[in-house]
Amino acid sequence: MSAQQAAVTVRVPAKVNVQLAVGAARPDGFHDLANVFLAVSLHDEVTATPADTLTITCAGPDADQVPLDRTNLAARAAGILAARAGIEPAVHLHIAKNIPVAGGMAGGSADGAAALLACDALWGLNTPRAELLDICAELGSDVPFSLVGGAALGTGRGELLTPVEAGTFHWVFAVADGGLSTPAVFREFDRLAEGRRIPEPEASPALLAALASGDTDALGAELANDLQAAALSLRPQLARTLAAGVDGGALAALVSGSGPTTAFLVADEESAEKVAAALEASGTCRATRIASSPAQGATVLPS
Repeated sequence: MSAQQAAVTVRVPAKVNVQLAVGAARPDGFHDLANVFLAVSLHDEVTATPADTLTITCAGPDADQVPLDRTNLAARAAGILAARAGIEPAVHLHIAKNIPVAGGMAGGSADGAAALLACDALWGLNTPRAELLDICAELGSDVPFSLVGGAALGTGRGELLTPVEAGTFHWVFAVADGGLSTPAVFREFDRLAEGRRIPEPEASPALLAALASGDTDALGAELANDLQAAALSLRPQLARTLAAGVDGGALAALVSGSGPTTAFLVADEESAEKVAAALEASGTCRATRIASSPAQGATVLPS
């Protein structure tokens, strides 16, 4: 282990699922997925500094909704890494929050991946990438992608990643009031699917081709989220947000992951400004964020 640094900051992106195909519930309660992830240019930053004991602080939009105890994925990441290294997780983790909280954009997962990378650098562990990804998978289904970024197909419960090609795309995200629990959305998916045969989840070849070619119109025609009906069942008002974005000029719209953030694919940066303005004027969301994709995964920033 090398000499400890004074502080390490890691920037980590949010994600949007351009396709989320969900299989039937497995015996372990999880679902097999075909999850096409795109990292987008909304970021959290996690700074790790030496401390007497593991502590977490958070600042930024909706920081009051972020747990500051050992349930936080950033804290869990530090704890697992320290245990594997046989050291105490003596670190203060500060989360600078910009990704919507409980919004279906993997904000908590992003913080877990960022904390893992920050602690690894702070403690001079040089943990192999494969082991970091293994810890990410232990933390949660979306955490490995937060580390990797770019564009990828996630299978299994989403943690088994295959990189895919992606051109540049532009997005507007509408932030809803309050969050949605991912387990609650999956339970609603199971309830709505009762008595129906659910096909094995597969990535759409047409979607992957549109992604690789950077064809915005083609991608818009293929966007799909099997959790959208469940999210709308729990939060019917999201249908108004989706409609407002399309009416405002978005090429396509969908609920991001388990929601309640909604994602709008737009032609370019100018269109993004117009769609964001239309969404804010509609009164159907709390705030909007403009972003592009793909974005780099968790990255240690120069000190």
